Amino acid sequence: MFYENFIVTMQKYKRRWGAELLELFGSMRFAIYLLMIICIASAIGTLLEQNREEIFYIDRFGTYWYQVFSKFSVSQIYNTWWFLVVMAFLVISTSLCLIRNVPKFVKEMRSFKEYVRQSSLKAFPHKIDIQTPYTADQAVNMSKVWLKKQGYAFKEKVEGETVLLASRKGSSNRLGYIFAHLAIVVICIGGLLDSELPNRLQIWFEHKQPIPAEAKFVSDLSPASKFGVHNLSFRGNVSISEGDSSNYALLALGEDTFLQNLPFDIKLNKFIIEYYQMNGMPKRFASDVTITDHETGKSENQIIEVNHPYQLHGVTLYQSSFNDGGSKLTLKTYALKEDKDPNLELKTRVGQTSAITTMVDGKPQTYQLRVDDFRPINVENLSTPESLAKPKNFQEQILAVTGSAASKHNANLHNVGPLVKYTLTDDKNQSVQYQNYMLPVELDGKLVFLIGLKLPTDAGFSYIRIPADEKTSMDEFFALKEALENPEMRLKAAQAYAARVDDPRIDRKNIVALADRALGIFAKSGFKGIDDYVDGVGVPEAERVPANIREPMKGILRDYLVFSAIDLRNMAREKIGLPVLNYVNQADAEKQAMWFDTAIRALSDISFYPAPVVLQLKTFEHIQGTVLQATRSPGKYVVYLGCLFLILGVFQMFYVRERRLWLWVVPSEHGSEIKAAMSSQKRTMDFLKEFEKFKQDFSELERK
Repeated sequence: MFYENFIVTMQKYKRRWGAELLELFGSMRFAIYLLMIICIASAIGTLLEQNREEIFYIDRFGTYWYQVFSKFSVSQIYNTWWFLVVMAFLVISTSLCLIRNVPKFVKEMRSFKEYVRQSSLKAFPHKIDIQTPYTADQAVNMSKVWLKKQGYAFKEKVEGETVLLASRKGSSNRLGYIFAHLAIVVICIGGLLDSELPNRLQIWFEHKQPIPAEAKFVSDLSPASKFGVHNLSFRGNVSISEGDSSNYALLALGEDTFLQNLPFDIKLNKFIIEYYQMNGMPKRFASDVTITDHETGKSENQIIEVNHPYQLHGVTLYQSSFNDGGSKLTLKTYALKEDKDPNLELKTRVGQTSAITTMVDGKPQTYQLRVDDFRPINVENLSTPESLAKPKNFQEQILAVTGSAASKHNANLHNVGPLVKYTLTDDKNQSVQYQNYMLPVELDGKLVFLIGLKLPTDAGFSYIRIPADEKTSMDEFFALKEALENPEMRLKAAQAYAARVDDPRIDRKNIVALADRALGIFAKSGFKGIDDYVDGVGVPEAERVPANIREPMKGILRDYLVFSAIDLRNMAREKIGLPVLNYVNQADAEKQAMWFDTAIRALSDISFYPAPVVLQLKTFEHIQGTVLQATRSPGKYVVYLGCLFLILGVFQMFYVRERRLWLWVVPSEHGSEIKAAMSSQKRTMDFLKEFEKFKQDFSELERK
């Protein structure tokens, strides 16, 4: 008996618990909470740039906030598991709310509420009570005519001698609430269809595997890494070089990449890019492609460009970006840490990895060189030198083309020529990125080459400014650097400087010794090395400069360095076949002084350059590539339908007002008596005007 009672009690508890849970999910309050979460998440996704690298967020918000953001994956907020779960629960909650309330709304819309009695007339604030000489039948007929004329639907109810005309109009106002809530459901379903959810479900249930890191060719991939041509929804990139074809897209799902097969082949005949003649700013991107349908075998030529996509079999191709298609490059090498002839050339191409061997501290060391990118045209704002050589994504290029920055007459925008970007990896697998211009850039009145590097811990590139010589090359600078690293030439330069000093109080041997020491320290560690030497950093205690003369000594060593380096420069120029400088002309002397000042600063900076060589672009054969975005978005049509429902719902709610009117006609001794009441959900000015018109029209029945 006890067991049976326990079972009955548990069944009642389960039914009550299930009913309460259903009540929670189907409540409007729960749906509003979910909608608020989605709105907040969408605001974050709008304000916070999505799908950027980690260093971007660390640099902007700091390590602490990046860690907080990464817990919620706000960099890809629209495809996070919790956002999709909230969306799914919103669909469920709003659907339950509709299921529970739509029948009530429909019943309310169809009801004339003819059960309202005369005794409740006093509860209506808008009512009339008139005596008319017309008979009851005449009053009822005239009332019906008026109701039809005003657009009311009515239902007649007779109780004894009393006739009730229960009427209504604008009942479709309730459809507004139905359409508005249905729009939320439909739009959310459309959003889920176009999210990563369909692909994630295939990964979970079909055990899909991402493309392995060691895979180099499509033939190396297993079917588990591919999505079929009938995949419901996807968004991926198709990268093609000029003259090549592709029939697949790469899908990035979180940190993993999958291959999406396409139902057609895409051949890039030519990538079209046009520029403004005034400043070289790009003004048009387009891909001349040939599409071959796998199903029919039919081929057709198409031009795909920004805002002009192409669609076939439900797959839409957009002009997303562009890249290098494997341009052939010739790089000139300038050795920094060996005594061999630096004028060597290396032939490579973008995307290719090759080994280069150089001497470091007398030992051969091999580096892996990978050419990451090549850009033949780079439009920069020369009014802000720090923006030079800053990497730009395609969105920034588009904004520059279509926004206010696209002015053809912006004097600060200039095409500064080709740029090569490469990575050097040593035998310890430590990689550093480099970015160098082919042509010199005029900054602060000086013509300089920009040699950029980016360490793994850096947010962006740092640049060394190397002055251009009269041949518009870096040959003189590297000849000066080679001379600076040659002990014999340093000694000769120190002696030449000492010979020019005409001061009997100073022993020329001391000048030679200090100048030679300054040159030697500077060759290894730059200005920082000189300061460290004077301060005693790494110097035996017995050889340290006394503390009371350290500051004057720094000035002396710097002066000796600069004046002896002037002679060293002439020696370097003679070695590479350039004439010796005599500084007779004032303008020429100022120009050479500017070159020398820039060179000394660059020599100090380049002593900390992490690579043993500098690679300078000499010649190139440009091969362009395009990046098309391939999408299948069935959800967009669902979203369009949801937007239509939302428009209908808003219109019905805000522009259609429900009116209810009850008229009781009762025969009387001198004709009939009409009692009426009018109501509306909101007592707006329109309602008050309509009631006044109703009151005025029926007041005419009092007079015959």
